[in-house]
Amino acid sequence: MTREKLAGFDVVLVGFGWTGAIYAEKLTAAGLEVLALERGPWRDTSKDFATTFAQDELRYYWRHGMFQETAQSTLTFRNNGAETALPMRHWGSFLPGNGVGGSGVHWNGQTYRFLPSDFVARSHNEERYGPLPDGMTVQDYGVTYDELEPHFDYFEKICGICGKAGNLNGQTSPGGNPFEGARSSEYPNPPMQMTFSQDRFEASACDLGLNPFPVPSANMSRAYVNPLGLQLAPCTYCGFCEKYGCGNYSKSSPQTTILPVLMERPNFTLRTESEVLSIEKSPDGSRVTGVTYVDTSGDSFFQPAEMVVMCAYPLENTRLMLLSQIGTPYNPQTGKGVVGKNYCYQVMSGATVFFEDEFTNGFVGAGALGMAVDDYNGDNFDHSGLGFIGGGYIACYTTNARPIESHPVPDGVPEWGSAWKQSVAANFLKTATVGVHGASMAHRSNYLDLDPTYTDRHNRPLLRMTYDFTQNDRRLTNHLTPVSEDIARGMGGREVKVSERTGAYDSVPYQTTHNTGGTIMGTDPQTSVCNRFCQSWDIPNLFVAGAGLFPQNAGYNPTATVGALAYWSVDAIINRYLPDPGPLVQP
Repeated sequence: MTREKLAGFDVVLVGFGWTGAIYAEKLTAAGLEVLALERGPWRDTSKDFATTFAQDELRYYWRHGMFQETAQSTLTFRNNGAETALPMRHWGSFLPGNGVGGSGVHWNGQTYRFLPSDFVARSHNEERYGPLPDGMTVQDYGVTYDELEPHFDYFEKICGICGKAGNLNGQTSPGGNPFEGARSSEYPNPPMQMTFSQDRFEASACDLGLNPFPVPSANMSRAYVNPLGLQLAPCTYCGFCEKYGCGNYSKSSPQTTILPVLMERPNFTLRTESEVLSIEKSPDGSRVTGVTYVDTSGDSFFQPAEMVVMCAYPLENTRLMLLSQIGTPYNPQTGKGVVGKNYCYQVMSGATVFFEDEFTNGFVGAGALGMAVDDYNGDNFDHSGLGFIGGGYIACYTTNARPIESHPVPDGVPEWGSAWKQSVAANFLKTATVGVHGASMAHRSNYLDLDPTYTDRHNRPLLRMTYDFTQNDRRLTNHLTPVSEDIARGMGGREVKVSERTGAYDSVPYQTTHNTGGTIMGTDPQTSVCNRFCQSWDIPNLFVAGAGLFPQNAGYNPTATVGALAYWSVDAIINRYLPDPGPLVQP
């Protein structure tokens, strides 16, 4: 293996999904020379997601055609510190993306803003309910919703998000989410066209005194041109969104909203199939000097840069920071250290409605085609005496009944054989699901570190995940799941099957790809990796992007907040850091 030194860039981006595209577009527009290093291959709509094969369920979901190769990189998992972690050799509960666009290619497009109280989760809840329990390591972000609002707004305009405002400039707006933070403008596009299941959900929720609203969607309800001049087409409701690229240019992704403009700029360079092995530091450790990466030939390069932005998936950002010996690794015994701290997931449950005569036609769908209620999310309800904080939204989506993946049957049906087949055939077109998307509050026992045993093909330690549902998680899901059941029973079906969240966290069945934490932001270098501008407390020319910044995981899908934080951070780089390089926040 050689190690060649290359010509330098102003900025090197490690990873090239949503955040990499956002940083690159803004930094090149500001005149900087930017290089993005992406471990996976180039992916483009016309070549890689053509409508003639984009809906190949076997290729893309079951054979993981768009996900990270576990032979290239994986992690080890255990439920608690007393167990020995074992490698995940096949993805299950979550599905990290691979290649240009990352997980932003195969996401559903559900684009919620976090609540204002989510950004001050510790101070807000302690002020209202008293001190948090021992072991709960929930923190404030260090940035507020009001500060992020212009960046939420811009990300929604880049993506052409479809929805209905519920709080426009502080005034409640009928038809939208009445609990959302104040918005400065209406959504760029109207909501998607709802189907039978969402109409029944809306009626049932209203009967219960709840406040249903259309889910904010990155699947287009109509043709749209974004601020960069890129066109998106109306969605055809084919339903192959989650786990698939969109061949219709109807789902917002880096490929459809940013890359066609960015790739034409002479001051931007992309190198695919280039895996960063470490971030390099100056001898005194006060600055990063670039990165070392390896290409598919096995040749190694030192890439100098004046600034590095970590834009990989949250788990990989944490691992790279640990491997590069940047920041103090988190120690769960002492509670000291920060890198790997506050790993969080989410708590999913729900209820399925089986209709007798009505057809729900679940194959007519889209990733974010849904109706939701937020009455039980965040601190939108009184938690006094409940023994937990946080909450989640409850929603009825029709994301497509993909035939290999989807075969709901009522309680009491055998799990295989002719009776199971008959039940699948009888119910396939007559079901709807009401799901709970629950928050995950950080706990001292859930964290990420380097595995002491297992290594990757470059002989580097794998990341080790130690995680289980906490008492807060269990009380939260026990409180919200019956609400989803009540809504489901009000939808007029023949019977309802409830899927509770019980037992230990299991890494095998798919649940959600919303992994957060590990490189968290905050107000104190003793308890966080990054300051409020997503800048490393330890090294000022190193910035971090993505959901790894979240100190805990809210009861929403993360992408809108990931996008808003990226725009907030890159604005700080351009307008604060470049004129006066150094720490943007003094400890």
